[in-house]
Amino acid sequence: MTVFNDTRWANSEFAGEYRNNADIYIVERRKMLDIMKSFYGHFLGSGRGHKILDLGCGDGILTHVLLDTDNTLSATLVDASEDMLNHARARLKAHDKIDFINASFQELVSRALRKDMYDFAVSGQSIHHLSSDEKQSLFRAILSLLRPGGYFLNIDVVLAPADTIEQWYMKLWQEWMDEKLNALGRQDVSFQDIVRRYKEAEENRPDTLDYQLGVLREIGFQEVDCYYKYGVFAVYGGRKERQ
Repeated sequence: MTVFNDTRWANSEFAGEYRNNADIYIVERRKMLDIMKSFYGHFLGSGRGHKILDLGCGDGILTHVLLDTDNTLSATLVDASEDMLNHARARLKAHDKIDFINASFQELVSRALRKDMYDFAVSGQSIHHLSSDEKQSLFRAILSLLRPGGYFLNIDVVLAPADTIEQWYMKLWQEWMDEKLNALGRQDVSFQDIVRRYKEAEENRPDTLDYQLGVLREIGFQEVDCYYKYGVFAVYGGRKERQ
């Protein structure tokens, strides 16, 4: 198990650099956020006071985007980094129905952080830090926190099913970053090393998309599917059974 304080994400400088460059690091980030908005609007609808659980919330970008779709929602944002939560508080300061919890995914699984039930659980670029067993435990916890008929959606990186495919995916990723930097007129050589650093970092533990979809189905999620995929970046999820 990776302890949060032992990872690079506990370093505020590293986390800040990521926040400032997320649109370059994350392939089709804006497209995936638009897909999340479309999913929410289509399956849950706005104006109904839905309760949202934002897991590994970072600076609150997912909840911020959802509030553009539905300003009646209330949200609970969970992150292991107090620094990230502070940035989320600043981003969402205009909204009064927002709660923040400083906790790791492991803490979320091991103890009941709150008794609320949620209509929609969402996570972005966070769950891949967990081991396979920890992912399964988190998915079970998410299922238990959803109301009947509630939805879970995850935006994350996944492991390619074969090394040969992964080599291509890594090439696609580097080409994306190079194109974004060229469009911005930037000559930042540090981005040439992102793929290697991603592969070597011990806290990155992606699993294949097939494995994670299988786990969701096995533990009881319905209508499980991948909603979008570009190389190692994917949007997937499912629905809790209606009663």
